[in-house]
Amino acid sequence: MRAFSSGQARAHLAMSLAGPLPAALDRDDLPERAAALLEYVWAEAVRPYWARRRRVLEADVVARTAQVGRDGWAAVLDGLRPGTRWLGGNRFQVNLHEYPPCEISGAELVFVPVTPQRHGWVSWEEAERYAVVYPCAGVLADGAGRAVPTGLGALLGAARARVLVLLGSPLSTSQLVAVTGQGLGSVGRHLRVLLDVGLVERRRAGRSVLYSRTAAGEVLVRAVGGEAPPARAETGPVVGAGDTGSAEAPGEPGGTGGTGDSGGS
Repeated sequence: MRAFSSGQARAHLAMSLAGPLPAALDRDDLPERAAALLEYVWAEAVRPYWARRRRVLEADVVARTAQVGRDGWAAVLDGLRPGTRWLGGNRFQVNLHEYPPCEISGAELVFVPVTPQRHGWVSWEEAERYAVVYPCAGVLADGAGRAVPTGLGALLGAARARVLVLLGSPLSTSQLVAVTGQGLGSVGRHLRVLLDVGLVERRRAGRSVLYSRTAAGEVLVRAVGGEAPPARAETGPVVGAGDTGSAEAPGEPGGTGGTGDSGGS
């Protein structure tokens, strides 16, 4: 950022603002001051909390990956944030604005989770890389999540029941430690008991070992805890949605890039 001239910095800001710069931003030391501001935000607002933010981001990637296997890529794209929908025919709607479609065949399309955030945005380096920024989901992003039902806690013990309730979405041991506040040894013992009785299962995803409820675990949580069956997202294209504000994404969903690991605020 410091390598930009003041004229370049003004031009970029004018493009973002779609109009003239406020007097406070029309200054020669703009690149240096903007860089210093970013350094301050990183040091004071991001770095002290980065360990937890990273766990939230990783939990989102795990949740989206599980949804791909359960419902397909179209369902994941439909649920990224308000306005995103897979329209079929290599078309992906990225927002609700009435912009003409943009052809991005051959470019990289990146999906970037951020926290904390309720909405998202789109950014790009024309003809090379496009990014869809979306808010994190999953139990870590939602905070403590739903309470443990009294009946399930009486049957399994409150701490162990808490682990089983959270495993409606796949989580790693470290993520369970983060969201429950229990120690690593305690979480490990609960997982071992739940594995031994067939209420949870584990599988490897890259470098992580993920735990999730089995069919028996789902039945127990619903029967004793009163939890409703998980909703299934629609997986087909949106009929009659048009292509307002859409991007012409190359190939089928899933063939257009990866998930970023941004710590945006």
